[in-house]
Amino acid sequence: MFDLDKWQEILGTMQKNKLRTFLTAFGVFWGIFMLVLLLGAGKGLENGVYNRFGAGAKNSIYLWTGKTALAHKGMSPGREIKLTNQDIASVHRDVDNVQILSPRNRVLGEFTINYKTKNGSYQVFGAEPGFLKINGEIPFRGRLLNEIDEREKRKVVVIGDQVSKVLFGEGDPVGEYVNIKGIHFKVVGTFKMRGNNSSRREERAYIPFSTLQTAFNQPNQVQMMALVAEPGVSAKDMEGRLRNLLAERHKFSSEDKMAIGVENTEAEFLKVMGLFNGIKIFVWIVGIGTLIAGIVGVSNIMLIIVKERTREIGVRKALGATPFSIVSLILQESVVITAFSGYLGLLAGTGVLAGLEYLMESSGAEAPFFANPEVDPGVALAATFILVISGALAGLMPALKAARIKPIEALRAD
Repeated sequence: MFDLDKWQEILGTMQKNKLRTFLTAFGVFWGIFMLVLLLGAGKGLENGVYNRFGAGAKNSIYLWTGKTALAHKGMSPGREIKLTNQDIASVHRDVDNVQILSPRNRVLGEFTINYKTKNGSYQVFGAEPGFLKINGEIPFRGRLLNEIDEREKRKVVVIGDQVSKVLFGEGDPVGEYVNIKGIHFKVVGTFKMRGNNSSRREERAYIPFSTLQTAFNQPNQVQMMALVAEPGVSAKDMEGRLRNLLAERHKFSSEDKMAIGVENTEAEFLKVMGLFNGIKIFVWIVGIGTLIAGIVGVSNIMLIIVKERTREIGVRKALGATPFSIVSLILQESVVITAFSGYLGLLAGTGVLAGLEYLMESSGAEAPFFANPEVDPGVALAATFILVISGALAGLMPALKAARIKPIEALRAD
């Protein structure tokens, strides 16, 4: 039941001791402010590092050819391993739990991509549509390569945004034709990249893999393949099975790391995410420690308040005040100070994070390992709830002490 007199009394007590109330509230404010700020900064750091991995699959495996470094079954080292279309078919057939598998080749030699009077020297790759999904090319204008392009060996190309700016300026290149080593390709789309070295990776162009093999004299050659395992399947385990299969097909030792080059993004990704789990725990420990210090301050202040108001509490009890009314008075004051100052800290923390994010977006500045500092709304609500409970607990001991005061002893107190 709402008791207006009790609330007026609480506010009156707080106004009478403004400095004490302010210092008490500031301890809680600072605790929740630092907790939110640390959580937001930790999330921003995590987002920044996560973005460095780009928009591609986080459990991908890239595999390319090399030269043997170990002798194997009477064959000397130094043999060049060359992958073929049959290797792709063998992986599809003999390796379980492969979700996406796609080859990629590069157009060899010196050349430029030409559009009317403009030209630029860029790498051109042939890839199946799945490779772009794994690698993280993001459609910007038009579309990316599709299965029909691959099946019909179409002369189409998707170009990076940096290529588009050089050849077409700010215009839309979709539908235009560019010349690559004497062959005209229709531009069907442009793409952007996100993450590490994104601008350099936008200085590329992709044509269908089948088209590259036919048009640029690379029949039955595979320079690189990329794949993604099905959900729940370890990329490390998949890497081992791939290496064993290709070692058997091309007669080299499965322990020969130079025969086949492998990049496993899952291993690096899990290592980084494991680091951030440790950072999260550290942030929570520091933030909660700061918050507890503020709440302990509230409890100490409430003890002082009870001591100062001993005679007043004795008079109340002599006039018939129940222990519950005394406890509720002290608890309400504690909860008001804790909840209000904590809520202000929550608002201030989220406000600083929002302001920081706005400044980064409006200025166009990009921190190498920091992006989108934010706090989970669920965490914010949980922190507010914990504050209210903590405020009640902080005032509980002083309130129980006040309830045990005997009227006779209270009236004798100084």
